[in-house]
Amino acid sequence: MITGEIKSRIDRIWDTMWSGGISNPLSVIEQLTYLLFIKRLDELQTLKESRAARTGKILDNPVFPPDRQHLRWSRFRDMAPEQMYGVVRDEVFPFIKNLGGGNGGNGERTSTYSRHMKDAMFLIPAPRVLASVVDQLDAVDMHDRDTKGDLYEYMLGKIATAGQNGQFRTPRHIIRLMTDMTAPVPEDVICDPACGTAGFLVAASEYLEKHHGDAVFRDAASRRRFSEATFHGYDFDTTMLRIGSMNMMLHGVENPDIRYRDSLAQSGEDDAEKYTLILANPPFAGSLDYESTAKDLLQAVKTKKTELLFLALFLRLLKKGGRAAVIVPDGVLFGSSNAHKRLRTALVEEHKLDAVISMPSGVFRPYAGVSTAVLLFTRTGSGGTDTVWFYDMHSDGFSLDDKRTLLPDSDLPDILRRWKNRDAEGERKRTDRSFLVPKAEIAENGYDLSINRYREVTYRAVEYDPPHVILERLAALEEEIAGGRRELEELLG
Repeated sequence: MITGEIKSRIDRIWDTMWSGGISNPLSVIEQLTYLLFIKRLDELQTLKESRAARTGKILDNPVFPPDRQHLRWSRFRDMAPEQMYGVVRDEVFPFIKNLGGGNGGNGERTSTYSRHMKDAMFLIPAPRVLASVVDQLDAVDMHDRDTKGDLYEYMLGKIATAGQNGQFRTPRHIIRLMTDMTAPVPEDVICDPACGTAGFLVAASEYLEKHHGDAVFRDAASRRRFSEATFHGYDFDTTMLRIGSMNMMLHGVENPDIRYRDSLAQSGEDDAEKYTLILANPPFAGSLDYESTAKDLLQAVKTKKTELLFLALFLRLLKKGGRAAVIVPDGVLFGSSNAHKRLRTALVEEHKLDAVISMPSGVFRPYAGVSTAVLLFTRTGSGGTDTVWFYDMHSDGFSLDDKRTLLPDSDLPDILRRWKNRDAEGERKRTDRSFLVPKAEIAENGYDLSINRYREVTYRAVEYDPPHVILERLAALEEEIAGGRRELEELLG
C-alpha cells in the first residue's frame, strides 16, 4: 500500500494534468505511465552503470546508447520547459515506442511492447504542464517494486468507472499469496486471460527469479524462454495492454505474449490445453449475450454469467496436470443454477479441486465490497479429488473499510504455511480456521462449496439479568435523569 504522502503527490500531479487540459482519466493514467516508464528506464541505466563500474566490466545492453544520453530523465528534467517539451515529444517518446524486441523482415518492430506502443500518443498539451509533472514525479521514490504496482492500483482507482466494469485491481499481497501457493517452476507456461496491468504475470516472474534464478538465467536458451515463452496475457483494453507490457518490461521480461483478445467472445481453440498454470482475477460484473460468447465455451456451460464462462475458459486453456489459482465471487460457490452446479460438479468429479479460500468482503475495497474466494484446482480430466481444503480468511492484514489501514495481524502467512503442510490438516476440527472436507460429503451437499456449509459454529451461552432487575435499573436511571433536570431548572430560576 502506498502511503498518504505519495497519494497526495499523485493527486496533485493528477490535478496538474486535469487542469492542463487532459480530461479523460484513462488518458491521464496513460500519459503518467509513459513518464513513469521513462523515469524507470533512466534508473535501470544508472543501475547498469553502477554495476559495470563496480565489476570493471563493459556496460551490458545499455538502455540508452551513447548518442541518446540526452533522452534520459536525469538529463532533460533540468532543461527549460520549452526545450524539455521538444525533447520529450520529438525524441524521448519516439525512442520508447521503439524499445524492445527485434525487427521483422520488413523493418517492423516485432516485440509485444513495441506492438502495443505503436498507436501510443503523446498528449501532454503544453511545456508548463510537462515541466510541472516531471518536477513532481521526480520527487516520488519508486525504487520499491511494490510501490510501482500500488501506484498503478491507486491511479486506476481514480477512474470513475473502475469496478463498474469489474476492472478493479487485485491487491498485491493477495496476488503474492496465490503465486506462492502455486509455486511456479521454470517449465511452467503461465497465463492470465484477463491480465489488465499484468500484476499476476509480474508476480510470477518475480517468484521465478527469486526461487529459480539459476535455472531461469542458466544460458541463452533458458533466458529466451523466460522472456518470450513463459508469460501470456490477454485483455481487450488497449490501454491495459500498453500498461501491462510496460510493467513486464520494467520487471525484466522483455517480450511476453501479451495481446488483444476478448477471452470470452473469441474462440481460442489454438490456445486449448496450452498452459500449465493460470493465475487470474477475471472481471465478473454483468453478463454476456449468447451471440457474443464463444461457441465452444457455451458448449461447455450454457450461461451468460461471466464468472462461470471464465471458469470454463480456464479448464479449456489448461493442459492435463495444469493448475490454477483464480478469484471468483462467492456466488460461484453456492449458486443454484444448472450452470453453477455443472461447473462445481466438474471441478470436483472430473478434475481435482484442491482448495477453497473464503476471503472477507472488504478485500477489494474501495473498488468493490463483493465477497470473493480463491479456488485452487488441477485439470486432470479424470478426477482425483479426495478431500478439499477450506480456509476461512478473516484478515488480509488491512482494515476492511474504504481506508484499508495496515493492521498488525494477517491470516496470509498462516494460509501459506498450512497449505504447504496439508497432511497435518486432517487433524483440524471444523471449528478451526482451516479443515479438510471429503469429496463424498461435498457431493451429498449438492457440490456446495461455501465454507459455511461445512464449518461447525459453537455457540456460547450468555446469561442476562432477569427482566424485573433490568426494569428496576431502568427506573433508577430515569429517576436520576429527572432529578438532574429538576436541579437544572432550579438553577435557571
